[in-house]
Amino acid sequence: MTLTELRYIVALAQEGNFSRAAERCSVSQPTLSVSIARLEDEFGVQLFERGKGFVSPSAVGRRVVEQAQQAIAEADKVRQIAMRGRDQLEGPLRLGVIHTIGPYLLPQLILSLKRVAPGMPLAIEENMTATLADMLRDNEIDVVIIALPFDLPGVLTRPLYDESFKVVVPRGHAWENMAEISPEEVAGDEVLLLKAGNCFRDQVLGACPQVSSPETDVRLGHSIGTIRCMVASGLGVSVLPEGALGHPYSNELISVIPFRAPAPSRRIALAWRAGFVRPKAIDALLAAVAGLHNPAYHLLP
Repeated sequence: MTLTELRYIVALAQEGNFSRAAERCSVSQPTLSVSIARLEDEFGVQLFERGKGFVSPSAVGRRVVEQAQQAIAEADKVRQIAMRGRDQLEGPLRLGVIHTIGPYLLPQLILSLKRVAPGMPLAIEENMTATLADMLRDNEIDVVIIALPFDLPGVLTRPLYDESFKVVVPRGHAWENMAEISPEEVAGDEVLLLKAGNCFRDQVLGACPQVSSPETDVRLGHSIGTIRCMVASGLGVSVLPEGALGHPYSNELISVIPFRAPAPSRRIALAWRAGFVRPKAIDALLAAVAGLHNPAYHLLP
């Protein structure tokens, strides 16, 4: 049984005539007749009653024709889906992004992407780096935005931008009026960090070695937004990425202090499987990032 043979029996049932059915299917009448006879042979049942001047589906033939019509319709859907796949900028792109980037980058990125590829919305998965790496490997997402380093076999990366770290303190804090601060000075006070397992926490600990010293009382938060509120409440100080401190995330209850040069920072990158079949979608995402205008993101060539 082939899809072509199913089309033959549907055409014959609708036309009620071998000649017209053959013409509709763009084949000769003998070809159509032989094909239907072969199909009846295969099924072991007569699909059509034949008489002088008429052809009509048998009782079982009518049910077979109905099912054949559904099969043809589903096959056409498969073809349409495949045809749409020719346009790499058509249809959702499954994007993974880490928690410390998503809320701050995505509103601007989505707007920029709509200008570059309006037919390609983002299906967003926000998660930890380790989880996103597994999802990328298992083809559950197409591309991720993460902080480097990010080493995964069979995965390509493209650096996007650098983002500086800033110290945040509550208003009235002893450091409030400092023009700049060195990483070694971030100690001796209650320091607020993200919980273990977050790559930004590890980057802060690497940039500010005194944070992990016994003299420093570290408190933990679940998200950058929570830490920002804890600082505003006077519960301590913290180190946050610059993108999380501008409008609309700025707060009158918080003072932001830059680090002394060279300021610690993180490098943000795009990563995707080497065999990903929509390279133009990657190009569109890169173009959307290049179109961002945010001083917190120091775009890379």
